[in-house]
Amino acid sequence: MIYTIKAVAEKTQLSIDTLRYYDKEGLLPFVSRNRSGYRAFTDGDLRLLKTITCLKNTGMKLREIRQYIAYVMQGPSSVPQRQAMLTAHRATILAEQQRVLANLKELDMKLDIYNSPQATELITVERAYAKAEKVANGLQDPYQ
Repeated sequence: MIYTIKAVAEKTQLSIDTLRYYDKEGLLPFVSRNRSGYRAFTDGDLRLLKTITCLKNTGMKLREIRQYIAYVMQGPSSVPQRQAMLTAHRATILAEQQRVLANLKELDMKLDIYNSPQATELITVERAYAKAEKVANGLQDPYQ
C-alpha cells in the first residue's frame, strides 16, 4: 500500500514538518517519490520509520540514527554494524532506566512520608536535623 505524507503523519503521530525534516536530514533515503515528486511511503517504510522513532524516543542522536539507516541501506552485509549499534544503544537505555528507577525510589520515599499520618511530625524532625547540622558546622541557617 502507498501512503501520502499526511497519512503517515496521522499513522505515526509525527508532524508533516518532522517527516520533512527527517527526510532533509538524510534519515529517510528509503522513501521514494511518485511521478508528481511527492513522497510515497510504503508499509516497509513505515516499519523503518517506527524504528527511527524508537531510536529517537530512546535518546539516540540523529547522526547516529542516520548512520544506522545508512547501514540498513547497505543490506545484509551491515548486520554486524547494526547489531553493534543497537547493542550499545540498548546498554545506554538500560543504564538510563536504572537512573530513572533510583530517582523513582527517592520520589516514592518522599511520597510515603507525605502520605503518612505522621507527615507533619516526620517533616518537623527532618527539618530540625537539617537545622542542627548547619549550626553544628558553623553554617548559616537557611530554615529561619
